[in-house]
Amino acid sequence: MITNIVMPQLGESVVEGTVGKWLKQVGDKIEQYEPVMEVITDKVTTEIPSPAAGTLLQIAVPEGATVKAGTVLAVIGAPGESPVSLPVPSPDRKEERITAPGEPTAQPSNKPTIQRLTPVVARMIAENHITDAELATIRGTGDGGRVSKKDIESFLKTRGAPKLEELPPWEQPGTGELFRPTEEIFGKSAALPPLSKPGAGRGGGEEIIPISPIRKSIAEHMVRSKQIAPHVTTVHEADMGRVVAYQKANEAEFARQGLKLTYSAFFIQAVVAALKAFPIVNAAYTEQGVIMKRNLNIGVAVAIDDGLIVPVIKNADDKSLLGIARAVNDLATRAREKRLQPDEVQGGTFTITNYGTFGSLFGTPIINQPQSAIMGVGAIQKRAIVIEDMIAIRPMIYLALTFDHRLLDGAMGDQFMQKVRRFLEEYPAA
Repeated sequence: MITNIVMPQLGESVVEGTVGKWLKQVGDKIEQYEPVMEVITDKVTTEIPSPAAGTLLQIAVPEGATVKAGTVLAVIGAPGESPVSLPVPSPDRKEERITAPGEPTAQPSNKPTIQRLTPVVARMIAENHITDAELATIRGTGDGGRVSKKDIESFLKTRGAPKLEELPPWEQPGTGELFRPTEEIFGKSAALPPLSKPGAGRGGGEEIIPISPIRKSIAEHMVRSKQIAPHVTTVHEADMGRVVAYQKANEAEFARQGLKLTYSAFFIQAVVAALKAFPIVNAAYTEQGVIMKRNLNIGVAVAIDDGLIVPVIKNADDKSLLGIARAVNDLATRAREKRLQPDEVQGGTFTITNYGTFGSLFGTPIINQPQSAIMGVGAIQKRAIVIEDMIAIRPMIYLALTFDHRLLDGAMGDQFMQKVRRFLEEYPAA
């Protein structure tokens, strides 16, 4: 029996996804619910299970292609069964390429087969005015040699770059300390710097590495956040002595329950206490008005191999230190293993990013839209401070709050951080 694998809608606001990697190939046997592919969205990278057991008969969408939810990605059935639900191109039948809007109509060709392009690729061709002659030079890496979105992106990065023999002598690789002619750029009296290294420039020393979908999504999200919200950052210092002592005293007990008690759990508790005291920080600014959010859903940024992902601890105010530690351990582990579900990276109302893990003292984090604030956590360092006119060595930390100045003013941001600081310095609360 033929079964289609379709692109799922991974969240209410996610209407398309990118095929990141096929875990199975045509002809492979698949068990029901066995992971068959990875799908990447702007929210999460997740594995898609097979809806049925059988043999993978056809892959319709190649790796790197972005398609709408509901698009048929592959077909599963019995060995030798024909995937009648999808059109199978015949090698002796000429197919016409989809002409993108505004693209000149292709002239008749003697080529026996012209591949069919996906709507995404056709749109990219039209937007970038790629001619048929240029398209003919692009080597397709998709299924059956089809040109994919990744192929078009790679072509655009090198489009118009001169061939090696077209480069002027001073830009040829291996030319050593050659100088560009003075008259060409600076005028006859100007001094010229040499190339930094032999072979530096387009001919040698440079490499173009394709941007991964998740890195591209992060870049777009960060640029959008800076464009939408005026960012302001305030930095406060806290004495972590009591938290450090509590963590050391209870670390073994948590370990016996299979949990690692990290400082992240304490920071989440402190933020929850501050959000309860200042609920406006948990709100969101819109042109229609301020959206007050009742749930305290804390996102925790987790570094993964190819970027950053923010799983969300829902209703963090209902959890004890043990419950928060359990949630942090579970979400961070599954984030690095790419096993998060789409709803586990959605619905956050406030975000914490712990760059101190990598030794940074403090930074200016970017707000995770559509939230209004994010707290950055620096490294804990023993420093000399003055306590009641006496010098003491204490484990200190810098905490940075970046907030949306459309909604929050400096006074509110500082009061919020003072609450966070007091919570940590007085831990555990009496």
